[in-house]
Amino acid sequence: MSKSGQSILRGARQALAYAKGEREGFVAHVPDALDVKAIRARLGLTQADFAARFGFDVRAVENWEQGRRQPERPARAFLRVIEREPDAVMRALTE
Repeated sequence: MSKSGQSILRGARQALAYAKGEREGFVAHVPDALDVKAIRARLGLTQADFAARFGFDVRAVENWEQGRRQPERPARAFLRVIEREPDAVMRALTE
């Protein structure tokens, strides 16, 4: 089987295991870096609005965007979800 085929099969097995509630075989991909400014801009939010909507400190957002700091791994994971599924995150965070 080709490497691509093996990768697809491995991914399908991981997805099935995850869907069954098994953590084994599931590996979260958390990127090493994200473009926080691009994520925020795509949502059409100011830094203050982005921070408030998703529970970040506005100074952290400023520092991430200006390259003074990188988000920690949990924040990068959350930012990835915001990037891909912002509506789901907003629904989940609504009281």
